[in-house]
Amino acid sequence: MSRFYRFIRDYLRLGIFALGLLVGVQVPGFVDQYEKRVSARLDEAQLNLAGFQVTADKYFSGSLKRLIEHYQASDDIVFKQDAVSIQSIYDRVELLRQEAQRLSGNQLFQAWHVMLNANQQLFDETVESYSYTVMLNPFALIWGICGALTLAMLLDLLIGGTVYCTHKIVPRNIRKS
Repeated sequence: MSRFYRFIRDYLRLGIFALGLLVGVQVPGFVDQYEKRVSARLDEAQLNLAGFQVTADKYFSGSLKRLIEHYQASDDIVFKQDAVSIQSIYDRVELLRQEAQRLSGNQLFQAWHVMLNANQQLFDETVESYSYTVMLNPFALIWGICGALTLAMLLDLLIGGTVYCTHKIVPRNIRKS
C-alpha cells in the first residue's frame, strides 16, 4: 500500500509542478498585455487632450492648468462645464503617465508592480480580456520554473507536515493496530 501512495504522491507532485510551470510562464505575458493597455489608454487620453493643449500653447504659454483656471473663472456655464471635462482628461493623462513610468523599469519590477500596485481598473480590464500566451523568453522560463518549484515545495511541505504531525500526535500503538 505504501508503494501505491508513493506512486500517487509522485504523480501529484509532477502535476503540481506542471501547473506551477504553466501559471508561471503566464506572468510575463500578463505584464506585457497590461503594459500595452496602459500605453494605449495613455495615447488615447493624450489625443483627447491635444486640442486643449494647442489652445494652452497659444494663449497660456503651454499651461493646461492656467487654461482650466481660465475656463473655471468664466461666467459662461459652458466654459465651466468644459473646465471639468478638461480637468478630468488632464488627470487621466497624469495618472496613465505615472503608471507608464512605473512600468519602465526592469521586468522583475514591472511584474512586482503589476501584482501588487497596479491600477485596479486597468488590472481588471486586463484580466477580463487576457489571452493566454506562452512567451518563450528567458524571463518567462524563469517565472515558470520558479512557480513550479514553489508549488512543488508547498505541496511537499504540506504532505511532509501532515505526515510529521500524524506521527507525533497519533500514539504508536494506535497506528500499529
